[in-house]
Amino acid sequence: MEIKVTVRQLGKKHPVLSEQKIEISYKDSNITLEHLLQLIVQQQVEAFNAKSFELEDQDDTKIPRDNYLNILTDTGKAGFGSIYNLKKADVYKARENAIQAFEDGMFAVFYNDKQLEDLSQTIDLSTPYTFTFIRLTFLAGSYW
Repeated sequence: MEIKVTVRQLGKKHPVLSEQKIEISYKDSNITLEHLLQLIVQQQVEAFNAKSFELEDQDDTKIPRDNYLNILTDTGKAGFGSIYNLKKADVYKARENAIQAFEDGMFAVFYNDKQLEDLSQTIDLSTPYTFTFIRLTFLAGSYW
C-alpha cells in the first residue's frame, strides 16, 4: 500500500522532507498507529540498509543543488549522501526507538490535520490523506 508522508519541524516554514510516497507492506484499509509506525520504520531501515556504503578513499564529492542547501542548513545537518558507518541498522531496535520516541512526545503525527495521540488508535487508510510527522524540540534553558 502506498501512503504519503511529510516531515516538519516547529518554527520552520519549509518541511524537512517534502511530501513523499512510501510503499508499506500492508493490504488492509484499517491499521493502528503503532503498527503503521512500525511499518514506516521498517521500510525506512530497509531503504537505508540497501544504500551502498562508501569507504573514505572511494568517496565521491556529492554537492547538493543550491535550492537544497538552504534546507540542509535550516535543519542544522548538512549531509551529502555519503554513509561512512559500515554498520547496518537494526529493524527491531529502530521500531522500539520509534514507539518510545512517540510515547515520550518527541514527535507528533497528524492525518488529515487531525492529531493522532494514541498508539492503539485505528486509522482508515482508504482515504488518501497525507501523514505529517512533526519533530518536537525541547526548550533550552528555563525560567526560575
